[in-house]
Amino acid sequence: MRKVTFGTANSLDNYIARPDLAVDWLLWCDEAMKIMEDLWKDVDTIVMGRKTYEVALKMASEGSGGPDVNAKTYVMSHSLKPDPKRDRGAEIIAADAVEFLRDLKAKKGKEIVVMGGGELANPLLQAGLIDEIGFNIHPILLGSGIPLFHPMEDQIDLELIDCQRFSNGCVYVMYRVKS
Repeated sequence: MRKVTFGTANSLDNYIARPDLAVDWLLWCDEAMKIMEDLWKDVDTIVMGRKTYEVALKMASEGSGGPDVNAKTYVMSHSLKPDPKRDRGAEIIAADAVEFLRDLKAKKGKEIVVMGGGELANPLLQAGLIDEIGFNIHPILLGSGIPLFHPMEDQIDLELIDCQRFSNGCVYVMYRVKS
């Protein structure tokens, strides 16, 4: 089975974006870039939700964002229609995210990264499909916005496997999901 990591950047009060989806508060640094570059070496698949995809497209058009990634990208959305001009290789998937990731995880390949927020991650965590969770926690309290997690039915126990302080005040944490 392929390893699945859920990762995102979040504020200290656990928001991943402002209410209007803006992420102008994100802080970039060499330490975070190095972690991302190391992670992407073992990844060949990205799964994200529509909102994260739209933010990623906007950031790319503005010339900001993370390292170049050569991975197959799947966007989970029931409302987006495929658009080859916009999608440039990303595939829009309208299927159930849990079943889709379960099938994807069983196929041969390298590691899978789930990007974004709890709307996509919560059901995947509840189904036991996410193996690790990594966060770049930013030193800011947004006060409101798009929450990292939404209410879950079950508790998810985690084991800390890495923690690093960055020069810009961010803290990176990586947890293994206990089975």
